[in-house]
Amino acid sequence: MSYYNIGKIVNTQGIRGEVRVISTTDFPEHRFFIGNQVTAFLNNGQQVELTIDKVRTQKNFVILHFKGLDSINDIEFLKPSTLKITDAQLSEDDLAEGEYYYHQILGLAVYDLAGNYLGPITDIMDTAANDVWIVTRENGKELLLPKIKDVIKKVDLANQRVTIDLLEGLE
Repeated sequence: MSYYNIGKIVNTQGIRGEVRVISTTDFPEHRFFIGNQVTAFLNNGQQVELTIDKVRTQKNFVILHFKGLDSINDIEFLKPSTLKITDAQLSEDDLAEGEYYYHQILGLAVYDLAGNYLGPITDIMDTAANDVWIVTRENGKELLLPKIKDVIKKVDLANQRVTIDLLEGLE
C-alpha cells in the first residue's frame, strides 16, 4: 500500500484536542472532511490511524479534531507528524482531463516526436503559470518541459511513456 502526503501537523490548537495542520495537497476539501480516515506518520516511525470528526480553517491552517482525542493531552504526541492517505483514497474525479497526480508522472520515459528517448521525468516544479516537468538526460543535464499542450503531446500511463514536441529553445 502506498501513502501520499496531505498535510503536516505543526502544533496543537487550544485545549480541546485540536491540531493545526499545514495542508500540502491541491485538494484540501477532498482530503480534510468529517469521517475521512488519515494516517499520522510520527517522527519515531510509528503510524497512527485517525478519523477526522471536526474541520475548520483559520488563517493558513486547517484545524482538525480526531475522533476519541478530546484534550490537548490526547493529541500532544501527534506533533510534529505528517498526515497521509492511501492510494485507495485518491480519486480520478479530483482531476480534470489532462491532469495527473505527481506519482503517476514521476519516472515516465520521455520521447520526442521522432521517437528519440530523452530520459525519465525526475521531478516536477510547480510554477504560477503551469507545472514544469524535469527530465534528466543521460548526460546528467536537465531538460525543463512546461506542461502545456504545445509541448506535451501524449501521456500514456499504461505504457509509462510521454511524447513531447521539443520546441526550439527548450533543449
